[in-house]
Amino acid sequence: MKHDFDKIIDRKGTFCTQWDYIQDRFGVSDLLPFSISDTDFRAPKEIIDDLQKVLEHGIFGYTRWNHHEFKSKIKKHYEKSFSTGIDENRVLYSPSVMYSVSVLIRMLSKEDDLISVFDPMYDAFINVIKKNNRIINPIPLDFDNDYKIDFDYFEKSISKSKILLLCSPHNPTGKVFSKEELDKIVLLCKKYNVFIISDEIHSDIVLWENRHIPILKYYNIYKNIILVNSASKTFNIPALGGSYLLVPSSDIREDFLIQTRQKDFVNSAAIMGMIATMSAYEKCDYYIDELVSYTESNMILLKEFFETEFPSISFKMPQSTYLAWIDMRKTGLSSEEIQKLLVIDGKIGIMSGDVYGENGTGFLRMNLGCPRKKLLDGIEKIKYAFRNIEGDKDA
Repeated sequence: MKHDFDKIIDRKGTFCTQWDYIQDRFGVSDLLPFSISDTDFRAPKEIIDDLQKVLEHGIFGYTRWNHHEFKSKIKKHYEKSFSTGIDENRVLYSPSVMYSVSVLIRMLSKEDDLISVFDPMYDAFINVIKKNNRIINPIPLDFDNDYKIDFDYFEKSISKSKILLLCSPHNPTGKVFSKEELDKIVLLCKKYNVFIISDEIHSDIVLWENRHIPILKYYNIYKNIILVNSASKTFNIPALGGSYLLVPSSDIREDFLIQTRQKDFVNSAAIMGMIATMSAYEKCDYYIDELVSYTESNMILLKEFFETEFPSISFKMPQSTYLAWIDMRKTGLSSEEIQKLLVIDGKIGIMSGDVYGENGTGFLRMNLGCPRKKLLDGIEKIKYAFRNIEGDKDA
């Protein structure tokens, strides 16, 4: 590989959320973390080199994003990665994906409106809906049937909603929505005039032979769609700031700019985030391919471990993301008991599925975006933490 994904880099003492502030999530400080969804990989050399040029220049004044150099890199990325053409005029800048989602929810709905979300769901979706005084309308994914969508239930649910907040590919399950599923989703949203906001931040990290379809592919069928994205997950650059939206509607683009520029005063792009995004999409395709390959190997390693050591724990290979969605239901342990074993005995931090909605109870979400040695250390900690669960079950 061109990039060294095996390299161990000490992140402690860098104000790192995953490592330095692990106690905030688990109540204990000295844990090996597999929690928040950034990676432990260094950003590609090309990005670092381009950022170094900015540092050497030494002036960090107000910065424009609305130019061909920025928007054309995004356009070309969608053309080469997803065979999807986009109009540069539809590209907008935003400080973060979730900021965009929050603004759009307020723009496109009213307080007490229903917002539909597939359950389990990205935990930030829960907060962004509730804190904006909207009502979560969960639509369960059937884990035991390959995350199948019950479209009769979906239609009844969506008919009452103002927005479908889609996470595509899906966090935390790693599901990649098929063309057949997206066809039905879009047509039913069109039938009931439900706006689709699609968070596609994991769209580059698609595993095995699966293929991601951007929601913008459906613009010729349905106009009320918006795609929000960022290079941050793929290239591990979230701290640099910056994301983007692809907004077909000129009216919504104008309203979004009024909100961001004149009400929230997000007038200047984060220069480091903008340069990093441009560099990533122009120069780092190899990194995406290698990250996907490395993630697949980590997934295989974890699956083989559970099959060998803990038959009662089920782990289905995800179709995307570097997040492992682990089924603990057959162990007979409660979420509290599982976390006690992991945190107190194993000294390891893995997110409880309860965080991701009602349909996440009985699961764990483990971040495998890490060097192999860290994963192997984590496996040993899991093995120790759960050393008695198979015996207890047999008894």
